[in-house]
This record gives sequence, structure tokens and C-alpha cells, in this order.
Amino acid sequence: MTLKPETRNPKIITIIPAKPFTEAKTRLAGVLSTRARTRLSRHLLRRTITVARTVGTVAVVSRSAAVRRWAKAHGAWALVEAAPDLNAAIGQGIAWAEQHGADAVLVLPLDLPLLSPTDLDALIAQINAQPTVVIAPCRRETGTNALLLRPPAAIDPTFGANSFRRHRAAAEAAGVSPIIFRAPGLAFDLDTPQDWEDYRHATKFVRQPDEFSGV
Repeated sequence: MTLKPETRNPKIITIIPAKPFTEAKTRLAGVLSTRARTRLSRHLLRRTITVARTVGTVAVVSRSAAVRRWAKAHGAWALVEAAPDLNAAIGQGIAWAEQHGADAVLVLPLDLPLLSPTDLDALIAQINAQPTVVIAPCRRETGTNALLLRPPAAIDPTFGANSFRRHRAAAEAAGVSPIIFRAPGLAFDLDTPQDWEDYRHATKFVRQPDEFSGV
């Protein structure tokens, strides 16, 4: 595995895969209407792009024209998803990043409502001159909420159920000792009704769910 010459500030491109707004957050259907989930998804994507731009270029991969327009309006590149598969979309984004000179890629989901620039700065600080795989697990230690790879092809991402375990195994199979990074803003993802209640409590969000107006 060949690395580019070491630099103090490696070029990092963040890849954000995104479903159509109307198809996102379906597990919250019991507590949020379709309209509220759509508005929430727009808010989360805008917020994630804004935070991710603090560390470099951002590219959103989506099959939805509306998502791509929203992404471009908020400062991200927008790629037309070639196949309706999460990991294929991420792979497409990584290939694009390599073509645009990325030394490293950061894969982020868009459902991290507490993510901060400080979280990403600390995550990026884990990069070194050797092949690097940094995995930020979800708070339940099952999924992956951020995956930082230097070089971009260090491993093949395998997001989905139990991806934390698979990413660790993939790194070890590639001869890389994975770095496990934990931070509150990266650990908390907004996926289930319980997550929604925890989010409302953490942010003192007191309005009714369908009054969500964070966009």
C-alpha cells in the first residue's frame, strides 16, 4: 500500500451518503410525521455539511435531485448515486475523492445531531503517516458513526448492521491496527424513537415532534 509523502495537513474529503428526504428516518415514523421527518432530514444534512466543511471538502452522494440541490446550496459537491446501495454509494464517493487528490477520506452519516467541529478536529488528529483506519462507533458499540481512512482505499467500507465489528476486522486483515475513537457528538445517532426522546432531552427540545422547524 503506497502513501503520498507525509504532509502536516493531509487533504481530507468527507463523503456523506444521503437517501431521498422522504425516505429517510423511517424508523421514526411512530413519533414523527412524513413531513416532520423530511424537515428533520434536511436540517441534519445541512448541519452535517456545515460541520464537515470545517475540516475540508464535502461530497454528498445521493440518487435524489432534491438532496443534491440542497447539498450544493450549502457548500458541498453533489454526486449522482450510480446504484441504490449504501456501500456502493460510499465507494463511489471514495473513488471521486481519490480522483480529486484526497490523502484521506472521512465517511459520515447525516444523522449525528450533536456532532461538533471539535469532535472532527479530535478525530482528524488521529491521522499519522502510516496507513490509518479510525473508527468512531455508535453509543451502542454496534454501528459505525464515522470512518476515517488514510489512504482512501485503506479498507472497503461495510456500513450497515454490526459494521463496527466488520470495520475492525477489515483493518486488521489489511495489516492496520484500527484506532477506536469515541466522542459524544460522534457516538449519538438519531435513528430510533428512543434516540429522538434522548435528543429532545439533551437539547431541551420541548415542542411537539411535528412542530420541528430546524430548517
